[in-house]
Amino acid sequence: MKMVTTMDEMMVTTRDAVQLTVRPVEPGDAVLLEDLFDNVSAEDRRFRFLNAKEHVGQYQIAPMVAVDHWKTENFLAFDTANGALVASALLAGDTKMEVGEIAVSVRSDYKGRGVGWAMLDVLGKAARERGMKEVIAIEDKENHAAIELEREKGFEARAFEGDPSLVILAKSLG
Repeated sequence: MKMVTTMDEMMVTTRDAVQLTVRPVEPGDAVLLEDLFDNVSAEDRRFRFLNAKEHVGQYQIAPMVAVDHWKTENFLAFDTANGALVASALLAGDTKMEVGEIAVSVRSDYKGRGVGWAMLDVLGKAARERGMKEVIAIEDKENHAAIELEREKGFEARAFEGDPSLVILAKSLG
């Protein structure tokens, strides 16, 4: 994967040669995010939001748009060939900015093309720039695809206290 960074945008090429423009979310992106999640599989929506709602509405979208661009950031990836929003990658730092929780969602028709892999790299780079020591993803144990992808990227699984249906995947940035 190749990343070229400018002030607010990155050009990213996935392993399948999908060219992406990646930028931080902007206040007017709520409608784009609603459309993205309408094009994410029902199973992936359930894994991302830990519920089975058919449509992701403003209540869930608002915190993904109202970020401070430091402690919390949401990166949007657009296919340069057609301008379509194909992924959202969220980074939320803890109060000490030592650990960042991440979440990646990819449009169904772009899965398996290296987009998720590339967005994990974008999140890792952003977490390092903020001085974080670790990134974690909280996954449903049934989300085998995400768990496998994160393990391929060097994440290690550990128990999620209090909920045996979830697992934490963590990666040290040190």
